[in-house]
Amino acid sequence: MEDAKNAANSGDAVKKKSFLIKILISKWFILTVFILCISGYAAWWGMDWWADFSAKRGEKNHETLVAQKTDSGHDTLSVLEEATHGALTTDDAHSTHNALNTHNAQNTHDALATHNALTTHDTQATHGSAMQQQDSHGTTGHAVESQKDTALHTTVKNKHVNENKTVTHASETPATDHGNAHAAPVRTGPRGVAFVEACIQPLDYELNHRFLGWRPNDIIRIADNIKYLQLGVLEVTRRTAVALAENLSRTGSTDAYVPSLEYAMNSFMIKPTELMFPSAEGKYQEGLDGWRNYQEMVLRGEARFYRRVDNLVPLLKAYESILGSCDENLVKKPGELSTFKADDVFYYAKGVAIAMGTILGAVAVDCDDTIGSVQGMDVIHHAVEALHHASSLDPWIVFEGSPDGILANHRANIAAPISHARFYLDVLSRSLTGNL
Repeated sequence: MEDAKNAANSGDAVKKKSFLIKILISKWFILTVFILCISGYAAWWGMDWWADFSAKRGEKNHETLVAQKTDSGHDTLSVLEEATHGALTTDDAHSTHNALNTHNAQNTHDALATHNALTTHDTQATHGSAMQQQDSHGTTGHAVESQKDTALHTTVKNKHVNENKTVTHASETPATDHGNAHAAPVRTGPRGVAFVEACIQPLDYELNHRFLGWRPNDIIRIADNIKYLQLGVLEVTRRTAVALAENLSRTGSTDAYVPSLEYAMNSFMIKPTELMFPSAEGKYQEGLDGWRNYQEMVLRGEARFYRRVDNLVPLLKAYESILGSCDENLVKKPGELSTFKADDVFYYAKGVAIAMGTILGAVAVDCDDTIGSVQGMDVIHHAVEALHHASSLDPWIVFEGSPDGILANHRANIAAPISHARFYLDVLSRSLTGNL
């Protein structure tokens, strides 16, 4: 009997365990979890889209308000001009009426003088009074002309002031786009601040301002073009982080690392496909925060940015190496890369061009004395322009056509500016190393 009970109990335990496993592996449980994940992702995407839409609508309302203010200024100007013209017309009418009255009075007075046979002395007196009236008329006309000139001068001056205010207000409106990175940075603080700011901009845009954010670690991948563009931006950011931590922030190999730059360099080395524990976005954001900390230290005078030749050349060599790798993939013969692989190479090179063009523009600003010592400012500007040309290519579809065919070969189109930028960086590096 006891054996039978034990067998029965063990059988129940097996049945219970198998029932729990069946629930966990059932298709309905898996489908429910999948639907919850999709719903959460859709809700997050909707909130991100609404935030972008609200920001754009706020910018449009701001531009409409500026336009209304400008139109109201022009309407006020028109009213002032009409009022001034009316006043001048009224003054001219009064002056004409007074002149007619004076002329009539003179004729009447002359007639009475002739009829009564007045003396020559009376005639001279009458003539003298007429001259006085003409002088008073001339004085009145001069005063009217002076008022006219003053009114017009004031109106034109107010017009110029309103226009200057409108232009100044429009120039202060910021824009959040990759296109701002193409604008040449201006040094407004110690050397190194503009360089660090240019290093932060490309990756910060991909993390915080790009639609759907960081793409390489997404579970559901809609398209891979932006993914490879972001990988190109990340590669340039990594090489820059190494050069900044090891060379540009130290006097030499015996100097200590700046802790925030060393931490940033290690943070950027996390795999871009990491989803959590840690996530790629979180670590890259920490790296950008480390750069911002170094930027604040430079502003306070607690850290230095060294722009000697031996500090700058390693950065240029690293950039030249990245461009050489991109150029090798871009100039391969048609057929060596599949059509579905050609767009990956194209957008990776475009990401490299975006980030590198932005940073080299800041190098020309903060290291102008070092580069100018070998007359290399024109060379680096040519490199920046070539990279901007590469980053401006934005085809709807990347074709892998024959070089002499009807369809374009977009790899070949972007390969030319990439190759030009690599050539100019090599020229600049050779010019600088000649001074070592």
